[in-house]
Amino acid sequence: MPKKKRLSAGRVPLILFLCQMVSALEVPLDLVQPPTITQQSPKDYIIDPRENIVIQCEAKGKPPPSFSWTQNGTHFDTDKDPLVTMKPDSGTLIINIMSEGKAEMYEGVYQCTARNERGAAISNNIVIRPSRSPLWTKEKLEPIILQNGQPLVLPCRPPVGLPPPIIFWMDNSFQRLPQSERVSQGLNGDLYFSNVLPEDTREDYICYARFNHTQTIQQKQPISVKVISVDELNDTIAANLSDTEFYGAKSNRERPPTFLTPEGNTSNKEELRGNILSLECIAEGLPTPVIYWIKEDGTLPSNRTFYRNFQKTLQITQVSEADSGNYQCIAKNALGAIHHTISVTVKAAPYWIMAPQNLVLSPGEDGALICRANGNPKPRISWLSNGVPIEIAPDDPSRKIDGDTIIFSNVQERSSAVYQCNASNEYGYLLANAFVNVLAEPPRILTSASTLYQVIADRPALLDCVFFGSPLPTVEWFKGAEGGALHEDIYVLHENGTLGIPVAQKESSGTYTCVARNKLGMAKNEVNLEIKDPTRIIKQPEYAVVQRGSTVSFECKVKHDHTLLATVTWLKDNRELPSDGRFTVDKDHLVVADVGDNDGGTYTCVANTTLDTVSASAVLGVVDVPSPPFDLELTDQLDKSVQLSWTPGDDNNRPITKFIIEYEDAMHEAGLWHHQTEVPGTQTTAQLKLSPYVNYCFRVRAENRVGKSLPSQPSEQYLTKAAEPDKNPTTVEGLGSEPDNLVITWKPLNGFESNGPGLQYKVSWRQKDGDDEWTSVVVANVSKYIVSGTPTFVPYLIKVQALNDVGFAPEPAAVMGHSGEDLPMVAPGNVRVNVLNSTLAEVHWDPVPLKSIRGHLQGYRIYYWKAQTSSKRNRRHIEKKILTFQGSKTHGMLPGLEPFSHYMVNVRVVNGKGEGPASPDRDFHTPEGVPSAPSALKIVNPTLDSLTLEWDPPRHPNGILTEYTLKYQPINSTHELGPLIDLKIPANKTRWTLKNLNFSTRYKFYFYAQTSAGSGSQITEEAVTTVDEGKMAMASRQVDIATQGWFIGLMCAVALLILILLIVCFIRRNKGGKYPVKEKEDAHADPEIQPMKEDDGTFGEYSDAEDHKPLKKGSRTPSDRTVKKEDSDDSLVDYGEGVNGQFNEDGSFIGQYSGKKEKEPAEGNESSEAPSPVNAMNSFV
Repeated sequence: MPKKKRLSAGRVPLILFLCQMVSALEVPLDLVQPPTITQQSPKDYIIDPRENIVIQCEAKGKPPPSFSWTQNGTHFDTDKDPLVTMKPDSGTLIINIMSEGKAEMYEGVYQCTARNERGAAISNNIVIRPSRSPLWTKEKLEPIILQNGQPLVLPCRPPVGLPPPIIFWMDNSFQRLPQSERVSQGLNGDLYFSNVLPEDTREDYICYARFNHTQTIQQKQPISVKVISVDELNDTIAANLSDTEFYGAKSNRERPPTFLTPEGNTSNKEELRGNILSLECIAEGLPTPVIYWIKEDGTLPSNRTFYRNFQKTLQITQVSEADSGNYQCIAKNALGAIHHTISVTVKAAPYWIMAPQNLVLSPGEDGALICRANGNPKPRISWLSNGVPIEIAPDDPSRKIDGDTIIFSNVQERSSAVYQCNASNEYGYLLANAFVNVLAEPPRILTSASTLYQVIADRPALLDCVFFGSPLPTVEWFKGAEGGALHEDIYVLHENGTLGIPVAQKESSGTYTCVARNKLGMAKNEVNLEIKDPTRIIKQPEYAVVQRGSTVSFECKVKHDHTLLATVTWLKDNRELPSDGRFTVDKDHLVVADVGDNDGGTYTCVANTTLDTVSASAVLGVVDVPSPPFDLELTDQLDKSVQLSWTPGDDNNRPITKFIIEYEDAMHEAGLWHHQTEVPGTQTTAQLKLSPYVNYCFRVRAENRVGKSLPSQPSEQYLTKAAEPDKNPTTVEGLGSEPDNLVITWKPLNGFESNGPGLQYKVSWRQKDGDDEWTSVVVANVSKYIVSGTPTFVPYLIKVQALNDVGFAPEPAAVMGHSGEDLPMVAPGNVRVNVLNSTLAEVHWDPVPLKSIRGHLQGYRIYYWKAQTSSKRNRRHIEKKILTFQGSKTHGMLPGLEPFSHYMVNVRVVNGKGEGPASPDRDFHTPEGVPSAPSALKIVNPTLDSLTLEWDPPRHPNGILTEYTLKYQPINSTHELGPLIDLKIPANKTRWTLKNLNFSTRYKFYFYAQTSAGSGSQITEEAVTTVDEGKMAMASRQVDIATQGWFIGLMCAVALLILILLIVCFIRRNKGGKYPVKEKEDAHADPEIQPMKEDDGTFGEYSDAEDHKPLKKGSRTPSDRTVKKEDSDDSLVDYGEGVNGQFNEDGSFIGQYSGKKEKEPAEGNESSEAPSPVNAMNSFV
């Protein structure tokens, strides 16, 4: 063993010093060890007598253990019984009773022993009992006859079975009998009636006992019950008793509660710890009592208390000693209350506090086995060694017994054994095996090599190092290849060798090494740790409230470690989603379509990986308009009021804000519902005001924030009494339709307003300005009455009063009307016209006398029209215009007149009947106005320098035209306007030619006419003069080429080449080269003598249109009029004509290059040709 290093405080290596008593210490199966029981049958083993008996006993050990059995405390020789076999390499017994034999023959107490050279382990005492399901004893049951309201107990008393049967009551049709607070089954199986009713009468009350172990059901004989009333009972008694002995008491007399079970005021109940405590109280009484439970001097444990059988049974689960005490049940009805106290005592079979654990020691070590148990009463502890009471077991000097502890010191290999601890009291026992195994073994690590652990960041990590060795090894952990031992300031070392990292971080990833050492050697193992990013829900589902029938979507976006596979599951109320096509789940969403009431709840998105789980929830609220109210009821029915009450329907998760009450008048307007009133949503009654003689029917709607409910079912009908009308017709009017009548009209009352049958109207009238009496007539339910023979347009006072069979309505107020109108008799006089301008005139007239109007004055009407000559009047109809001026106005304006026109005008008065006679016609003239624009303007016959304009006169000259004005100006290529030229043209012209214009130029023209009133609107046009095609083509070619950038660059390159050539020639000449001047002079044409063009006297020109032909030369040429090229090699002036070129003193060429310009008209004998760079270049060819 290596020498330990001395470590300073605070740097103590993380070394695992394990206690010798470690429950998790497992001896590898390849090492010698005593037997250990691994599987056995239950202590109380109830078997099915129809099947083979299997008694289990399995154990492990090294060498493998052998098995033996005892039966009722004596050796059970399985070899001698042909029906009993033992499984190979096992202690399990199989008893074949299906072929022959009976289960009762093998009833008893069995115990299994597993033994090898290191010791013996024993099983519990296994009590074998066959199940029993006996039949009910035959009995004759008399029918039970009892009075209505009396209590009743139907006994069941099932046969004693093993295990006890389950009891239930049914009828002959195998239908369970309904139970309630009044009728219920007790814990003993009896059926209790707190009070009987006539509907309890039946002949098939049957108690059934179901024996689950054998899957059989036994049936009791049916019980007949007949419940009779007091009258039936008296009739029965009357046949045998005198009249004075009739049963006189009420059969269903109310009474306070009394207990049917348990009896008396107190009782006792004993229960074992860990079981279910069941307390029962069933009471009778009329009305049916209600049961309550309390615990004296304490409270009932809320999380373990349950009420069964309509609160008649109190159950407390996992009962403990603390649940002991007095429990009180209280039965209560309207006539009183009683109580019963149950004293509960909780006993306890033995239960472990510390069970003995296997002990592995090396020779010479010390140790201990501890066996501690509790119970009520306190259990007795006894020890066995290899299945033999320790008092008679072979002596071992290394052990010492101290009550519940065996202490071992300086153990040797012979100290190996299996010890049994038995803890028992009157309610049961506990038996535990624990071996002492003395071994000398070097360390070994049982955890698989290179195990990979994956942990979520910021969570604990546990790295296993399962080890074994004897003596017990110490354990150290290292990280990485060269790291030191891990220290407790960051890590946690567990007793079983596990390394704990409380909060794992990314840097915690890596390789960890576990090293186990004892005095016999060392072992090590490497494991790997990976830290993963946590799974997170980055977009959680949100709370939603939707209306029934709509669609809702929940979003759940998950982010997780990319090396892990995540699955997303949706739950509703922590359960799986309904298997319904309305629920759709995609990557990030849950969609619920056609949402219903049952879809409301909590929806949870659960994201899972192999390492972690996260979830997020949202609540879905389903709302809708309220359900319709119901149970409408009319109370407090009076002549003019009634109270309506109703029961609200479901508010569908939104509070009802108000109720809307509507009514139908089934007598007058059946099927038509009217608004009556509204009340708050907290109110369920309304006092309604009613009208007489209406057959009312009401309905109610509920309204919440979502909307209005459907209407309720209509209430019953309610007909109110008839009464006289309380109102008269409205909109009473008197107007004549003819000059000699008066038409009286009104808006009649509707049926609802009539207040009774026989609705009629009393119509009254008289002249307003006379002393006549009222004339009256009663008419049926109509809306008009005509009075004939009246004077024309006379004011009348009119009244219309409602009446019915009960009486008259209140006296109505009189309204004024007029008899019929007639046409006016007089025309307006003194008509005058004042012309204000060329389009507006003002007309004045004198009013007519009011009496001559014979009706309501509505105004005056002016007719006016243009006067026409006799020839025009024959050709077309005169169009008159009409203007009406309301009321008593005596003047008006005539707008929109035409200038320079002759008009006629007259005026008429207007009443409700029509127009009166026209006034005499008056004429007037409008002055001249400005003309409209010329009707048309067009440009014809364009030439190089002229344009001809043609136009049509204005359609509306509005006077006598005096002249036309023409203005024009040129427009250049950039759309800029040139100087404006003004020209006056006589009024009788419709054509004009402009001369001396620029060729190929666009002009804009402005043209308008004039009268003495001024200038009219102008008309505009544009036109272009024509183009000289020959000159424009040449100019266009020159511009298109000479102004191009590429051409300028080319010319520069040519100039540079010419310069180089001149320099070369100059150098050759200076060297004395031959230069034949005479020949050159002979061949050179005189540049002064150039032929003139025959057509225009100008010099010959170079033109692109001539395909670049050379210019004509002078007359000084050889006889063949050609110049040979070889004759001019040494001359620089052969092609000099027409080129303004010259040389500097140094011989450099300073000729001028330029693009061709647009030609101007020729002047004198000067040529318009620009010097051509092509000609200069030809001089060197």
